[in-house]
Amino acid sequence: MTTPSPLKLSLVFCALAVFALPAFAESQARIVRLSDVQGSVQIDKNTGLGFENAFVNLPITQGVHLKTGATGRAEVEFEDGSSMRLTPNTTVEFSRLGLTDAGQRVSEVNLVEGMTYVNWLGKDDFALNFSREKVSLDRAAHFRVDTSTEVANLAVFKGDVDVEGPNGKLSVEKKKTATFDAADDDKSKVENKIAEAPLDSWDKEAVSYHDEYAKNNASSPYGYGLSDLNYYGAYQIVPGYGMMWQPYFAGVGWDPFMNGAWGWYPGFGYMYASAYPWGWLPYRYGAWSFVPGFGWMWQPGGWNSWVTTPVYRPTTLVHVTPIVAPTVGTKTVIVGKAASPTSVMGSRYTVNAQSAGMGIARGSLGNLSHLNHQVAKTGFAQVHPEPQFAASSPHGYSRPSYDEQGEGRGAMAAPSMGHASASAGHSSSSSGVSHH
Repeated sequence: MTTPSPLKLSLVFCALAVFALPAFAESQARIVRLSDVQGSVQIDKNTGLGFENAFVNLPITQGVHLKTGATGRAEVEFEDGSSMRLTPNTTVEFSRLGLTDAGQRVSEVNLVEGMTYVNWLGKDDFALNFSREKVSLDRAAHFRVDTSTEVANLAVFKGDVDVEGPNGKLSVEKKKTATFDAADDDKSKVENKIAEAPLDSWDKEAVSYHDEYAKNNASSPYGYGLSDLNYYGAYQIVPGYGMMWQPYFAGVGWDPFMNGAWGWYPGFGYMYASAYPWGWLPYRYGAWSFVPGFGWMWQPGGWNSWVTTPVYRPTTLVHVTPIVAPTVGTKTVIVGKAASPTSVMGSRYTVNAQSAGMGIARGSLGNLSHLNHQVAKTGFAQVHPEPQFAASSPHGYSRPSYDEQGEGRGAMAAPSMGHASASAGHSSSSSGVSHH
């Protein structure tokens, strides 16, 4: 098979993107990403059916409610890379996800109960309602809010945060905490300290993960999903195709649509959600293509065409899991058979060639590029798991060690920003191609 020219390939991608363009693309509606799910997390998509179990990469739209259980945690990423994290027993409502007439993104969230962390990068406008107070941001800030029927607390880690409520406006500076007495008309007091909360370290390491793996990347105008792309895979220049991205551990028989689900959203219809931890940007923009000698790869682009159904270039070289939205009346349909990416052996993981990163918590293992080499050679590699965001260095990052059998020790490695050598991605994919 001859390699298509970049021009022909670009025309194919553009045509596919046009046909896949959703009806709401020109409206003022916005969709953000449920970027991390741990433990019990539920979502109410505003369908009238109430809460259902949530999973990573589900779209978040205006009117959606998100709720964590006693052991649940969740993270939501906004387009510019800003993030919000929910601790256990927390409920939030996304009351507004829209655009102004001038095209400015505006987000408003209601903290119904519980505790949330917000790391806002300041590129868009944001508001958080809690108790009878409202935080309004047009600049960068990092803060924590918890609320109950008796009291609410706002702790500011970075930046200055303005709050407005029944008693007027209040400015809370960095490293200060404001307390609001719900029983006394939300009267407030400000302390020059921040009391440590049990999950502050989780929030801090999550922020570090995004900061490290999303920086120095100019391949996308959007920030949501970039850190996961750089942690779980690598970019490389492919002759005749240009810049392409491929997940690590994409071995024999893997295709990008073999694990995922469809979810129904009022006003939007069915939207596909990938089950892979990196599965946001490659299923919302650009297109997938099967590249001879490499396997399935994603080409960035199509940034003006947010799609509900992933775009891919049809191929007769390999089997592709069908990507067809379910019929009306089906609430959720699983696509493909869930992979078993890891098997547990005592205190070790066995990472398999077919996993494409599934089952590996973000940041929980070190240099995935090195581990990818080992898996490509043997079909699997054993690793010592560690808690998510293991802080084994002052910045939470340390290089893992591997023995001659490819055994690696957990902890986050200093990132390569997704630009691994071509041989790493090629060796993993080429083994799969030869078997096809």
